[in-house]
Amino acid sequence: MENFIVSARKYRPTQFDSVVGQSHITTTLKNAIKSNHLAQAFLFCGPRGVGKTTCARILAKTINCENIGNDGEACGTCPSCQSFQDNTSLTIHELDAASNNSVDDIRNLIDQVRYPPQRGRYKIYIIDEVHMLSAAAFNAFLKTLEEPPSYAIFILATTEKHKILPTILSRCQIFDFNRIQWKDMADHLANIAQKENIQAEPSALELIAIKADGGLRDALSMFDLNVTFSTDNALRHKDVLENLHILDSDYYVSLTNHLIQQNHVETLVLLDEIMRKGFDGQQFISGFMEHLRNLLFAKDPQTLALMEISDETRAKFKQQAELTSTSFLLSAMNICSTCESNYKSAKNARLHLELCLLKINYLPSVYQLATEGGTGKKPEPQAKSAGATTQTTVSTPPAIEVTAAPVTETPVAVSEPAPATVPTPAPTPAAEEPKPQAKPVTQIPAAGLSGLRSSKSVIKPKAQEDEVKEQAVANDFNNQDFDSAKLLGVWNEIAQKFKDANLINKFVMMDRPIELIDTVAHIKVENEVQVQHFNEQLRMEVLGTLRERLQNYAIDIVLDVTIQENGDKKLLYTQSDKYDFLVQKHPILGELKQKLGLDHEF
Repeated sequence: MENFIVSARKYRPTQFDSVVGQSHITTTLKNAIKSNHLAQAFLFCGPRGVGKTTCARILAKTINCENIGNDGEACGTCPSCQSFQDNTSLTIHELDAASNNSVDDIRNLIDQVRYPPQRGRYKIYIIDEVHMLSAAAFNAFLKTLEEPPSYAIFILATTEKHKILPTILSRCQIFDFNRIQWKDMADHLANIAQKENIQAEPSALELIAIKADGGLRDALSMFDLNVTFSTDNALRHKDVLENLHILDSDYYVSLTNHLIQQNHVETLVLLDEIMRKGFDGQQFISGFMEHLRNLLFAKDPQTLALMEISDETRAKFKQQAELTSTSFLLSAMNICSTCESNYKSAKNARLHLELCLLKINYLPSVYQLATEGGTGKKPEPQAKSAGATTQTTVSTPPAIEVTAAPVTETPVAVSEPAPATVPTPAPTPAAEEPKPQAKPVTQIPAAGLSGLRSSKSVIKPKAQEDEVKEQAVANDFNNQDFDSAKLLGVWNEIAQKFKDANLINKFVMMDRPIELIDTVAHIKVENEVQVQHFNEQLRMEVLGTLRERLQNYAIDIVLDVTIQENGDKKLLYTQSDKYDFLVQKHPILGELKQKLGLDHEF
């Protein structure tokens, strides 16, 4: 029986032009040989199976060739080339650093470097997997690598460049090898199939090339495996899928169609068929997430061109991408990512996978529900979380108008913005919100503007009222009617609760004049300090209690500041009031404040 030689060895390139997918490397090396600008140390780095060792051997053979062509290629017929091809060359030495990584091995190599070559101009040393050398071996190699004899050239190859000492890197001319494109690999496999008289389907070769993930040696190994699998010396797409245990992309296409149509029965049946064929659940969800990513890329011609797939497959993705929305794809990818992360730790992995698909299945219903529950306008597509829960649409509260006015003896209203509007399914007339034009405009005297430190105290409670509004949704907006007397009774009960809790609470709550306009309770207070304290400390609790006791969630509270006459006595004083009073009695306080840079606000 004739000895079988694997394709990776049988069709290993022997010239620079036959190297696949590394034209930027081969062109540079050929030009360096033709111009005689050769470095004394080369470092070839890159992933496995991309041609590092192959290029090192071609470079070593070409350097010592006695009849180099005008294109920088070795002749292949001179004694030096023949001895290299027969593995009998005495000028080219190859060392495997993975098994010869000690200091003694490097010392033996250094001893050999001292002797010039018997034939040819150069003595070449190829050290493969150089990152496996120990730190001591690297240090012993430094001096020779930096100042080698004129006839010595070192070619180092590694897959892990980051493990090599910087002192070694600085002494080498570095070449970075790229992953080989799947189209180049598919063409190379087609040439080999033609030479071997193998009937190969283009889709089968493309599948092998994509599965190899940039490594030509892996692609050749899978090619030999599938050729051996077939009985009639043919290579079919169906056989490659079965032999390499790859889930066909048609399953992902069918699954996506079921999810778009919200057909959860067919979705679960298809998942069961996939699992019965022996595919791992985590591998399936990872492949499905990749399919969703390709659909997202297929929505735009620029990103569609980035996909490493055939033109036929690209057209299929483009067709299905038109049936999906961007928000659906993003939400589905997010759910799949969470499922993939938690798959191994799940006790019932199959149920975890089914739940993931069911969440994706009902994403269109969630979007439709969110649209119908809003203001009638279709919301902008947004990526949903793993739970894909519906959120209540809240309108933006109106802006507050603040104008300066001269001090008058008439009361000036200080109002809060109305709470955020929550959409209601056909509310009763009693639950209608106050009309925007009925809301009072804030007018604050110029003398009272200093009492308001910032607008945060007014806006902050409004942001917190979302929880109260959600409670309104839970109670189906069954608002009850009430009058001023009932409101005053409940208010007094709440005020009695705060009577002994805090002195300032007592001043704010007790004996307050209340005026009811529609469902808005207008409370009169003496100054802005009380407004700020109520908004920060009491508003949420008081407003929530009122709505619960009166069974009406449209109630709102507006504080009206009554400007006092000059002879009235203030009930509460601000920090500025206290400071001004003390400065009048003790002027030295003002001097101390300026000299020490103090501030009375705290």
